[in-house]
Amino acid sequence: MNTPVGPAMRAEIESALTAIEQEDGVRILFAVESGSRAWGFHSPDSDYDVRFVYARPRDWFYKLGKKRDVIERPIDDELDLSGWELSKALELALGSNAVIAEWLQSPIQYRAQPGVIDQLTTFTEQALSRKSVTWHYLSLMRRQQSRVRDPQGRLRVKRWFYILRPALALRWLQLNSSAMPPMDLARLRAGSGLDKSTEDAIDALLVQKLAAKEKATIEGVDPLLEELVDSEWRAAEDWVSEAPRDDTRALWEEASRLHLELSETAFR
Repeated sequence: MNTPVGPAMRAEIESALTAIEQEDGVRILFAVESGSRAWGFHSPDSDYDVRFVYARPRDWFYKLGKKRDVIERPIDDELDLSGWELSKALELALGSNAVIAEWLQSPIQYRAQPGVIDQLTTFTEQALSRKSVTWHYLSLMRRQQSRVRDPQGRLRVKRWFYILRPALALRWLQLNSSAMPPMDLARLRAGSGLDKSTEDAIDALLVQKLAAKEKATIEGVDPLLEELVDSEWRAAEDWVSEAPRDDTRALWEEASRLHLELSETAFR
């Protein structure tokens, strides 16, 4: 069975997170899987994309000079570790960055301080603009379209799923009132009202993807899936061209309060 994260790898990730806390003098508020293993279509040789949000002690903010608000570790063949300082995460949420929203919804959690994910999720749901989030997923689709075929014209199955997931996110956004679509394929499908034939086509392709290596290619996909992607792309472009942007300026005070509260709690 192609398990997303086995016990040995989970222990290695936990050890790496503890080392980051000790080496950088931070407290990790939550840490999750953010890539294909969390999305639900990982290959047997997929790497592990670990993302986290961390807090700094109060004194760190009083120091002069420019401060780095990102922690990254060198990427190896298996593990990719990086995280954002809490204030950066909150500012990105205020800017309707969909990535932080995805981290908060990951079905694979490595670490989470009590209540942190719930509080940040509530804030992020208020901050996200449907228009900005729609643009995010449209942009993902556009970027991947240029990379989906290899030099021989075959479809890179990994890249094709990088198109399908944003397409389903766009469909979910049209059908639901929230601006925070689920990150993983299963929950996206559950909220997208797909017909059985399309669901079956996704299932058949998913079986191929889960058994294939990262660089695997295929001749093509079911026309139903191509039609799904095209129709959601067009519908989103039409909607976003007319939609107003939400005003989140009033949330800056709440972001400051959250930053202070969660940072101080982490170091008690």
